Amino acid sequence: MRKKEKTTVFKGFVIVVLLLLLLMFAGYFLLALYYRSGFSLNTWINGVYCTGKTVEEVNEELLSQTEAPVVVFSLDSGWDAVYNDTNTVDLREMGYECDYRKALRSYMEKQNPFLWVDNILFHRNHEIRPDITYDEAAFREAFEQSCVLHYSQPINGIYTIGLDEKTGWSAYDGLSHQIDLDRAFALVKESVAAGQYEINIDSLDCFYDIPATEEQERLRALAQRLDAFQRCDIVYDMGAEQVPLDPVQTAYFLQYERKEVRQGQWELAMECPILDADGQFVLNEEAVRAFVARLAETYDTYGREREFLSTRGDTVTVPGGGTYGTTLDQEAEVSFLMEHLLSEEVHTGEPRLHTPAYERQGLARGLDDIGDTYIEVDMTEQKLYYYEDGELLLETDVVTGNTSRRMGTPQGVNYVYGKQRHRVLRGPGYATPVDYWMPVRGNVGIHDAGWRDEFGGTIYQTNGSHGCVNTPPDKMAELYDMVEVGTPVVMFY
Repeated sequence: MRKKEKTTVFKGFVIVVLLLLLLMFAGYFLLALYYRSGFSLNTWINGVYCTGKTVEEVNEELLSQTEAPVVVFSLDSGWDAVYNDTNTVDLREMGYECDYRKALRSYMEKQNPFLWVDNILFHRNHEIRPDITYDEAAFREAFEQSCVLHYSQPINGIYTIGLDEKTGWSAYDGLSHQIDLDRAFALVKESVAAGQYEINIDSLDCFYDIPATEEQERLRALAQRLDAFQRCDIVYDMGAEQVPLDPVQTAYFLQYERKEVRQGQWELAMECPILDADGQFVLNEEAVRAFVARLAETYDTYGREREFLSTRGDTVTVPGGGTYGTTLDQEAEVSFLMEHLLSEEVHTGEPRLHTPAYERQGLARGLDDIGDTYIEVDMTEQKLYYYEDGELLLETDVVTGNTSRRMGTPQGVNYVYGKQRHRVLRGPGYATPVDYWMPVRGNVGIHDAGWRDEFGGTIYQTNGSHGCVNTPPDKMAELYDMVEVGTPVVMFY
């Protein structure tokens, strides 16, 4: 009896298992049939959950999150930085439309509904591209206006050189890098269709060269020589400032003439450099002199009015006419440039600093050639200051020229042009011995005045000197030891 019960239980268990398996297979096949008309389990396309959805449903969802792209064109030449407002094309303005149904159907046909179980453990996200349509004629017009016209030459098949006040020597090249508009547009369309919306035109295989004639090859070689010439390495070292020879300025250092030339059907006028019997450039000395004169006009400081930040805190205008300053030796600089401009050593691409020759040179050079080491004589405050490397080392009251007798100390930027001990200062009606003497402008200088008991204030107005800067003996001894010949002396009221 127990044996029969066990058999019955076993048969019941088998039947239950079989029923469960049958239900599982039935469910599996029912889901497979279900997925035949929709996308399989755990399917994602372009970020959209597609399981059980039809092609039409997924297409609608994809379209709802798809925007018309903006196509951006760029050039290696840097054109896009110049024409940044015209190097894009918005396809929304070109009647842009897209449709994912073809790609969705293709994907669905490849899926096996009976293998839906593979997707249980795997998240499958697929990327597809839509079929797109737009107004090609309008797109091409916008494309050419925004980019390709950069390449379109007004005259193809010619090569000329010329001189321009903004660019110097330059070439018009109607031979190389000519663009095939039809091929360029075809390649752009391919890129857009593939979802590539940032397109570098220079990288497209759509350019060709027109063969050059012998004369055009000669002009091309001449243009390369001109480009090398005007990229001169000479950099004028003016002290605090450096002045490189500008390519445009250098271009005009050459003598040139205007010629009429014929290339193909075109009669053209162009500037050509004059060449000597050896085929070398000929310099324009007048243009070189004009450049040197402008350099001197900018950087010569001798005899010029100055703006000076005083110790008392305001900026004073110091009149010209002093003894200190810089004067360029223009003849020497013209000779230097005429000798070196045509040499290969100044056209290597490596900057070459050149310190110019001077007829007169201050302790420092540059527009601010007073520098950080100088004597300041403030005649309104009756103060003398000595700065060395920007640090105030000495300050003292002084007495300057007697203004009531029209012997006021002259204003200007001067310099210490000598130092002498135990000098007798002589003038009409006087002979005064001093221990320390530093002349700065003619007979005007800085010296000790042991006969005075007081300095500063308004003494100078009625009991001032004959024009010199009277200084307390102890301070003068210090100043004499510190100051070198050539030190600027800024004197003002």
